[in-house]
Amino acid sequence: MNILAINGGEKVRTKPFPAYNTIGKEEEEATLRVLRSGKLSTYLGTWHDDFYGGTEVQALEREWELFFGVKHAISVNSATSGLYAAVGALGIQAGDEIIVSPYTMSASATAALIYGAIAIFADIEEDYYCLDIEDIERKITSKTKAIIIVDIFGGVHDNKRLLALAEKYNLKIIEDSAQAPGVKYEDKYIGTLCDIGIYSLNYHKHIHSGEGGIIVTNDDELAHKLRLIRNHGEAVLGAKGFTCKEELNNMVGFNYRMTEIEAAIAREQLKKLPALIKQRLKNVAYLNEKLSQIPCLKIPKIRENSQHAFYVHPLQFDENIAKVHRDTFIDAVKKELPRTLLREESEVLLSYGYAKPLYMLPMYQERIAFGEYPFNLSDVDYKNVKCPVVEDMHYNRLVTHEFMRPGMLESDMDDVVKAFKKVWEHRDELEH
Repeated sequence: MNILAINGGEKVRTKPFPAYNTIGKEEEEATLRVLRSGKLSTYLGTWHDDFYGGTEVQALEREWELFFGVKHAISVNSATSGLYAAVGALGIQAGDEIIVSPYTMSASATAALIYGAIAIFADIEEDYYCLDIEDIERKITSKTKAIIIVDIFGGVHDNKRLLALAEKYNLKIIEDSAQAPGVKYEDKYIGTLCDIGIYSLNYHKHIHSGEGGIIVTNDDELAHKLRLIRNHGEAVLGAKGFTCKEELNNMVGFNYRMTEIEAAIAREQLKKLPALIKQRLKNVAYLNEKLSQIPCLKIPKIRENSQHAFYVHPLQFDENIAKVHRDTFIDAVKKELPRTLLREESEVLLSYGYAKPLYMLPMYQERIAFGEYPFNLSDVDYKNVKCPVVEDMHYNRLVTHEFMRPGMLESDMDDVVKAFKKVWEHRDELEH
């Protein structure tokens, strides 16, 4: 008789998992406060006191600076916009090269292209999934101007070695910490470790305002440029008296502005971040203990002297032990479990791999972005990119899930563990 649900057996669970919903009365009142004011945004794209945004936007920025211990926080309408603005603020020009991760959300790499730079992909670490420092150094050329490092899944990159490398080659670093808010490496928050850091506030993240992002930096000049890029800087430079060529560079106007409602919601969400991280870590510890009992699964490592935000819970799968491919195994586990409330449009929140290695996307393979630009400024052939660790992780070993989110009770997580154990114990039913 078949036991596994994928073969017609009974599921471990049919009741949907609880939603991850951090929105409450506080956010409702904050939204109403803005609506009652009649000012949903007060930005002006000319030189004026409102060039820097309204009351809620500026309050959020000051509160973010205080929480994260940074000199400047600049709100934007998305972390993607933050990445684009960061590249512009560094003065990146056409034909420059930026080293990026192949295993992340696409914007972490395409940010290079917005200013005509070339994305150069380095491989990732086997244990922590961030960019491998040795491979970064192998990819540095005379055209390399910056690195976009990603604190993927909520864990910090190899910061000390990265900073030493940046100093050696005179490179700037953008830290994409969209998935790692509110946790520290040594005594500093992840996201504040490099020249510019970016956090995300979109609805998949730890805290959110629907959409939105925050850029942080301790550099006054970079902060000034970031604020200009956010809000039609080309219209301000003459009015404010800036005339030098350096000020004009990369000042083609954008509108990356956050609304007052988003800022008001984000202010309330920021207050909840420590408790949400604490619950996430408690849930991860519970799952680590249970899932480590399944021989074919390897629980995640945390880098020394650091905390982890666990945007997802990454596991590694060993096909040699399971005697079945990861995809076959995980497909069977997913069939044992239900979808999640508020995420009904998604499949079960369990995946093999993460994002397809970015250099495999058609844009890079065909070298077409804005027509042939900016790839016509380089002879980089993305069809020959070699990142063996990322490809092995994506196609064979990495498993990610979201069952450690706050809102999940131990009884909910027990069902997840039961599903994994059931498939492990009856894996002989699966096609080998």
